Amino acid sequence: MKLLHKLPVPFLRIWNHHSDSEKNSLPGYISPEQLIFLKKIRHHRQFVFTARILLLILFLLQWELCANAGIVDSFIFSSPSRIARCFWEMTLDQSIFLHIGITLYETLASFACVTLFSLLVAVLLWSSRKLSEILEPYLVVLNSLPKSALAPLLIVWLGATPTTIIVAGMSVAVFGSILNLYTAFITVDEEKIRLIYTLHGKRQHILTKVILPSSIPAVISNMKVNIGLCLVGVVIGEFLAAKSGLGYLIIYASQTFKMTWLLMSICILCLIAMALYALINALEKWYQRKY
Repeated sequence: MKLLHKLPVPFLRIWNHHSDSEKNSLPGYISPEQLIFLKKIRHHRQFVFTARILLLILFLLQWELCANAGIVDSFIFSSPSRIARCFWEMTLDQSIFLHIGITLYETLASFACVTLFSLLVAVLLWSSRKLSEILEPYLVVLNSLPKSALAPLLIVWLGATPTTIIVAGMSVAVFGSILNLYTAFITVDEEKIRLIYTLHGKRQHILTKVILPSSIPAVISNMKVNIGLCLVGVVIGEFLAAKSGLGYLIIYASQTFKMTWLLMSICILCLIAMALYALINALEKWYQRKY
């Protein structure tokens, strides 16, 4: 409403002659009540963001003070300043970028493979009811299996190679992803499917015109979960079968009691997970705005 004071006087005279109902019908008009509501939402978001930042700063300050005062053993728990100094030193010799790059590559490769493979298998299960009924209990069992138990077996089968780590990353997310996508496919609105049949459409038309477009929000939500699971699977694989990467760095640091390296690697993994999730979240918001 503050913008009205900047409008020309003739426009304001015409505006003032409109009733409230006529103003509400005008395109782009926002009532004072809506402005108050939007202001409350904006203040709530600002408060939540500020509280998150303050909580993190307070935690880091308390950690640093306790380590410097000897309340906690700095050799075991390290401190934020030591972690930052260690990261800077490894940045100068560029060794940290090798580990970050390898872990990112393996995570993105496993994530892409999980997304494509789960889509293909979900479509196959949707296209054949008999096949879905046969494979569903096996998928449920495999999804419930602790994935860390598969990593040693994969090393024996495939060897200690980057491919093994990518497959280990896939194993954590792929079975749950297939089940979620298949559930999204079979819960699509039946009226839309009947409409395709009424227009003499075939099953491939239902898939391309109804099932896949309607399931895009579910696919993106699935991707938001899978990107974190693939990172977890890759780190598990690097624990056992890697000579580089953040998972390898964590294992090496724990074996040599370099706790600062270990905590630095964990912090970097947290930042990577946040960045990857933010990218998928941005993709979801872009899709919602466009469609």
